[in-house]
Amino acid sequence: MLATTPAHALRLRYVLPTRSWLHKLRCSSSAVPLSHLSASELSGGNNTLKANEENTSEKKTAPYYPKRGQTVELVCESLGFKGKGICKVDGTGFVVMCDRALPGERFLGRVTRRKGSYAEVTKIKTLTPHRDLVEAPCEYASYCGGCKAQNLSYEAQVRAKEEQVYELITHVGRFSDNTPGLETVLKPIVPCDTQFNYRNKMEFSFGPQRWLPVEMLGEREDGPKSFALGLHAPGFFDKVLNVDKCLLQSEPANMVLAAVQDCWRDPELGLSPYNARSHAGFLKHLMLRTGRNVETGSQELMVNFVTSSYKPELLKPLVDKISSIPEVVSIMNNVNSSVGNTSVGEQEYTLYGKETIAEVLRGLTFQISANSFFQTNTHQAEVLYKLIEECAGLKGDGSEVVLDLFCGTGTIGLTLARRAKHVYGYEVVPQAITDAHKNAQINGIENATFIQGDLNKIGEDFGSNFPKPDIVISDPNRPGMHMKLIKFLLNLKSPRIIYVSCNPATCARDLDYLCHGVEEKNIKGCYKLMSVQPVDMFPHTPHIECVCLLELSCVLL
Repeated sequence: MLATTPAHALRLRYVLPTRSWLHKLRCSSSAVPLSHLSASELSGGNNTLKANEENTSEKKTAPYYPKRGQTVELVCESLGFKGKGICKVDGTGFVVMCDRALPGERFLGRVTRRKGSYAEVTKIKTLTPHRDLVEAPCEYASYCGGCKAQNLSYEAQVRAKEEQVYELITHVGRFSDNTPGLETVLKPIVPCDTQFNYRNKMEFSFGPQRWLPVEMLGEREDGPKSFALGLHAPGFFDKVLNVDKCLLQSEPANMVLAAVQDCWRDPELGLSPYNARSHAGFLKHLMLRTGRNVETGSQELMVNFVTSSYKPELLKPLVDKISSIPEVVSIMNNVNSSVGNTSVGEQEYTLYGKETIAEVLRGLTFQISANSFFQTNTHQAEVLYKLIEECAGLKGDGSEVVLDLFCGTGTIGLTLARRAKHVYGYEVVPQAITDAHKNAQINGIENATFIQGDLNKIGEDFGSNFPKPDIVISDPNRPGMHMKLIKFLLNLKSPRIIYVSCNPATCARDLDYLCHGVEEKNIKGCYKLMSVQPVDMFPHTPHIECVCLLELSCVLL
């Protein structure tokens, strides 16, 4: 039934009377992710979150402030940022945030943090399950933070994501219900056809002591049997939940994970997991990347061991074992001797096979190295990039110039280059620019120029080395665009901007700036929001992608 219900009919209307956090988000001179805002700012200093517009006249509840450690009965009303449940203390209007709480669920929670008008709680017992309950297929779903919404039906997941985008666009972006044509501007979310095995990249961590939930602490073991290879327990940089199989990655990747798990703890191999606290140990990460053979279309796998030093003789037994898996065509070793937890090495060595694997996207071939950025969900990236191409609306006569900001390895710009006069791409990561040039060469594209530079630190001369673009593509990371870049775009006045966002909160803020301006900075907006298309790139997670089209206001054309 939910799948056939019109999107606008599913939306709940929340009235948030005083939103100091919205003001902070709009007025910040540099981008601040919504996830960095405190719960008190999210509640706007107000104890009441009204569930629909008709209830604005209901009686005010008396002030209520639960104490830390207190157990309270809660009802989850919706999902907020990072997938946390927005809940009310039963019988009051007091709002709390709870991880792993889902809409419609009534439960008992213990207050872990309280300050002023907000609180955060930990769920300790479900009284009434949420209305869209399904059985999570993953055995780690209750503990792993990777895809915490598995026990929420997929229809409910995408409905909640669509609602989040609506709330942020209307409240942070200031595109109210009174905005003409808003219902046609905000498009229904595009779901993902494949809800499992969709990730082409997974990174697992090694640890000296596997994390166990409270109910399993009696099963703790010592020595190599206690070693862990898996994902970090939510909230811990030094504790690893051992994982034998991940349902989000490909089956060949799970074969490799199983093969490594089967032997790496053998004391005779002399392998030690890295300790994030003492900084001792050899094995840091196991990164698995899935691509495909361009000629046959069959899956190909790259395995990357991240170690604290270069000792190939220690890795040889693992290399010999996993290289027997037919899909494995590349085994790399990134050496990272720093105390940090990054998987990017100072040196990189090829232990077996090729240095790169390939992937095909929108008819183009891309070479992927161990540390290359590439869209994590290849299938849904096809959908995303097709939407971007449709928004660009290139004439196809080779007359238009495209400016590709935050271009990464050039994937978006190169898919547009075939119909454009020239593409100019900017990216801060030097390796990404190198990969972009390689990708252009592989595909025989000569009308693309990629330049390394920090778009958060542009000077007055930025824009002097490329002609005025007909289309601007902006695909920033989670913090969004810096005010310097927004000012540049407002002065540039390109006819069209396509804003591709992985964070709808900062996306809404930047859309507000581009369309409405910033009054306190005497900055005038000059764009009209034509469409916002949410795309679910990562099922079972709180992440949302949006493709937004802006056109220069007709009065300025």
